[in-house]
Amino acid sequence: MAVAMLLLCVGVILRKDHSFRSQHIHQNERLKKDNIHCAKTMDKEAERKAARKLDITKL
Repeated sequence: MAVAMLLLCVGVILRKDHSFRSQHIHQNERLKKDNIHCAKTMDKEAERKAARKLDITKL
């Protein structure tokens, strides 16, 4: 465990901006290109599409 922490620290120190890369989906260029979002956002979009298709006047 100590070796892993040491390697992570060395990696951060050697980077130009001295920080970890973002792990958030919305900041990943490849996923943006493929139009992939986080699970919450994709669920909201699916609910909106389903709500548009549902016509409550026929219920």
